[in-house]
Amino acid sequence: MSKIDFNGRVAIVTGAGGGLGRLHALALAERGARVVVNDLGGAVDGSGGSATAAERVVEEIRARGGQAIASGASVTDAQAMQAMVQQALDTWGRVDVLVCNAGILRDKSFAKMDLADFRLVLDVHLMGAVHLVKAAWPHLVAQKYGRILMTTSSTGLYGNFGQSNYGAAKLALVGLMQTLALEGAKHDIRVNCLAPTAATRMTEGLLPPDVLELLRPEAVVPAMLVGVCQDAPTRAILCAGAGTYEAAHITLTQGVHLGLTADTPERLLAALDQVRDRSGESVPQSGAEQGGNEVRQALAARR
Repeated sequence: MSKIDFNGRVAIVTGAGGGLGRLHALALAERGARVVVNDLGGAVDGSGGSATAAERVVEEIRARGGQAIASGASVTDAQAMQAMVQQALDTWGRVDVLVCNAGILRDKSFAKMDLADFRLVLDVHLMGAVHLVKAAWPHLVAQKYGRILMTTSSTGLYGNFGQSNYGAAKLALVGLMQTLALEGAKHDIRVNCLAPTAATRMTEGLLPPDVLELLRPEAVVPAMLVGVCQDAPTRAILCAGAGTYEAAHITLTQGVHLGLTADTPERLLAALDQVRDRSGESVPQSGAEQGGNEVRQALAARR
């Protein structure tokens, strides 16, 4: 097995002042990357802010012989993300790896959730990633190389009570990944998602101590390294927790051609089990494959 290394690479990790982001930054630096450690330094709900958290991680990296600089910029500020990417370019001349990890929680049941809390979670998770990637994209294209990792979540993939805002933002990142991977392919820009299960300050008080020990955040880091290394896949949804690694897929069933008649709604309702039958399902490589499947079956029904 060839060793994964990042010598000569420059990485930006958002939300890197603590938790998983800190471990991501440390691991990348340990394997040779020069790292921009970004963290607003706010609370779990996004309130407050201080560059101290990012600076502490930079000190850790430098104490271990690595190279790093700190950024206290908010991912919700597009101009600040532009400036942060420029800071990396001015310091090291390139940007290669983006780990979009910044996030907050504003949990409540949907009925009780304030719309401002819904929007803020979307702004941090989704638009935060968009702002960083948008700032770096022209440079990745120009150098014909880039590795991008979006931090998604099992909540986005499968749902979780009280987290409609968080789930919506996290699944939106998967949609962003799908298209960016297609658009970046000819430039060797590979884009993946990581759904971590880890005990961090965002999960404190939610799980018993023995489970928290199993879910050490260090066990997620290998999946991050694979998702942004030179030999990384692209369009993968990697899942990681407690030393177990999986992949999630958005699939399409074969479906059933029913045509269009006055009673099609009733026939569709009666045929739902067949429509949802997962035997022979596929993982489409683009959105056009859904339409292609539908047209093929419609044409076959005419013969």
